Amino acid sequence: MSQHLDALARVIDDVVAPEAAAVDLDGTYPQASIDALAGVGLLGLTTSAELGGGGQGMRQAAEVIQGLAGTCGSTAMIVLMHYTANAAIEGHASEAVRKAVASGQHLSTLAFSEAGSRSHFWATQSTATPDGDDVIVLDAAKSWVTAAAHANSYVWSTRPVDPAAEGPMTLWLVPSAADGLVQPSGFDGLGLRGNGSTPVTAKGVRIRRADMLGPDGGGFDLALGEILPWFVVLSGAFCLGLMEAVTTETGAHLTGTRLEHLDQTLAQQPFPRVDHARMRLQTDQLAALLGDTLTALETARPDAMLRVLEIKAAGAEAAISVTDLAMKVCGGAAFRKELGIERAFRDARAARVMAPTTDALLDFIGRAINDLPLVDA
Repeated sequence: MSQHLDALARVIDDVVAPEAAAVDLDGTYPQASIDALAGVGLLGLTTSAELGGGGQGMRQAAEVIQGLAGTCGSTAMIVLMHYTANAAIEGHASEAVRKAVASGQHLSTLAFSEAGSRSHFWATQSTATPDGDDVIVLDAAKSWVTAAAHANSYVWSTRPVDPAAEGPMTLWLVPSAADGLVQPSGFDGLGLRGNGSTPVTAKGVRIRRADMLGPDGGGFDLALGEILPWFVVLSGAFCLGLMEAVTTETGAHLTGTRLEHLDQTLAQQPFPRVDHARMRLQTDQLAALLGDTLTALETARPDAMLRVLEIKAAGAEAAISVTDLAMKVCGGAAFRKELGIERAFRDARAARVMAPTTDALLDFIGRAINDLPLVDA
């Protein structure tokens, strides 16, 4: 086992697993789990080794997300968004911020979603207005931000500062402690109940022009080329982690539960066994697609972007299917919270609706395979 996976296993056993049920039941942000992951270097896993980080890539990050998702979806989503935000931080933020991430002292997240543009994340309504040469004033209403009020910074989208800039969007690294940010606490959702996802509003928030990530107007290219691959691939790993966990739990239930009047286990009954086989098949199919997607990116294969577009769409639908089958196969036992299957069933629904949604990704895929631009000009 590699060093990061060994550290992950210890944290899951010692901290994440023991608090997972309470995190879900109470909607509590899993601070102890995040602190423990930071303490063993996993928040800095994808930061350059020269700055004290782990120096690892997307494949290793996917392994972390997969492992966490099978135990606590909320913790997994917080780390997923942090790794995704760090893709922009690592390439465009200051050395001081990158060192803080490397040391585990800085948690970041994305602030893209807006009620006015829904899953069309590139059509931001947020504004960035210059006030002199060095100050930018932000006004925005972000609809859902994972780990809001818990993260140290937000990778934040706005319209360009210069109306003549090429491209529809500019990205910033916004400190969560900035004056004027309204960040209500508490999240009461169907699933991922401890991920701390709430709206964040900016009213005259003043930041530095130096907090811009990449060029003015270049945010869409940065999002599509550097941020989106991390988010959708890690989302696929998240879905795979849920599926592996419920498929394993279902197997344990089938082999450990007996029909006493037949002197047989549930695994000896054909219909539960067939549904369990369907779960295993879909899980293995997603694992193969995830592995191929990572290889395509690592080798710069011509079909890499197509695989990137496919992995979250495939994972979201497969996770819903597999967790639904688990509820069916395990019957009344799955409705109780002891098995954790109903929690995975609820958590799995998030991937379908998180932007880019499954429908948006399917449209992108259709455009890509028909040589059309991903977004209409």
